[in-house]
Amino acid sequence: MSDKSKNGIDRRDFMIASLATVGASAALAVSADGADAEDTASAPASGTVYTGDTIEGKKVVSALDVDDLEPGQKHFLYFQGAQMPTGQSWYVSVTVAKGARPGKRGILTSGVHGDEMSNIHTVQTVMNQLDPAQMSGTVMAVTDVARPAIESMQRRWPNQGRGVDLIDMNREWPGNENGLTAPSRHAGLLFNRLLRPNADFAIDFHTGTTGFEVTAFNIGGMDVPEVKAMVELYPVGQIFDNHVYPGVLHNAFMDVGIPSFTPEIGAARVLDLEMISLFVEGTMNVLKHHGIVAGPMGRTGKDVTVFTGNSAFPILATQGGIVEHLVKLNDKVAPGQKVAIQRNSFGEVVAEYTSGVAGEITGQRSDAMSEPGNPLVFILFHKAALEGAEAYPE
Repeated sequence: MSDKSKNGIDRRDFMIASLATVGASAALAVSADGADAEDTASAPASGTVYTGDTIEGKKVVSALDVDDLEPGQKHFLYFQGAQMPTGQSWYVSVTVAKGARPGKRGILTSGVHGDEMSNIHTVQTVMNQLDPAQMSGTVMAVTDVARPAIESMQRRWPNQGRGVDLIDMNREWPGNENGLTAPSRHAGLLFNRLLRPNADFAIDFHTGTTGFEVTAFNIGGMDVPEVKAMVELYPVGQIFDNHVYPGVLHNAFMDVGIPSFTPEIGAARVLDLEMISLFVEGTMNVLKHHGIVAGPMGRTGKDVTVFTGNSAFPILATQGGIVEHLVKLNDKVAPGQKVAIQRNSFGEVVAEYTSGVAGEITGQRSDAMSEPGNPLVFILFHKAALEGAEAYPE
């Protein structure tokens, strides 16, 4: 995909500051911590470690091996994550459905971004449907990964290391237990001591972000047979066949040989119960596919019309003003088709936006007003030749 939009905006200009910051932080973490930090990040912890604390009657662990848990039961724990400036820790909620019989181990995560709610509800609903006495294998859910971001219902983690920095935790994985920021340390602790040691496959659930909603779709590398098999078990209308950003959680799993992908479930800050039901059905299909639960498959991608693309074309605002969309999510668009207009305070049209590709609408700005540089529309399309990892403006 060309980095120039139809309106001549170089989208790299909107990303360069954040990308440079991430790159500089990573370089500093490596140089500061050297081989010890590298070794810590490369080897998962083994064995369950109880801290001796309880929170609301639930035991606290700093490392977990699900093989240590009693089979045929659900277990509710807290995992001790990164420290706050006060020296207290952030704790995340861990639910483990340990089957009565041995089998595959699945991980379901949500809450990596703090303004995403439908993903949390999806994971909770799946876990509530599981009966460990009838299961083979284990399903572990971690629903509130980025606790401080969730507490304020905002996308990024408010890191306090050098004043308040807002850090996107889904660019930090697999993290570094000795990293320079709390999100990096938190990611390192969770990945090394909780997630990676207990996963044969993993699903990291998300939604759109505040001010920008998306349709129901899955993101994953369809060139990986194990991922393709899982992604196609969801009755949702779009598949983004792309490995997307470095540093996202599902790629951290993939990098250590654990098949993983990311479902995207509508708008931020709300519960979309109709859309949630599609992802619950698909996730239960995945658990059946792996032999963890028994029963007939629900609807899959074979039962709906699925559009698959490997790239997303961003349309960015060139003006400030009120945005009026001329298309809806999932609509098919053609090159040159007008997809949005923008009006100033007098009601005059100050900008018109057209598609540069043939594809389907996968995301739209939901805030009615925009300043220049905000994404207005993402169009999922098929690009003949991908050119490495693509970065998209948020």
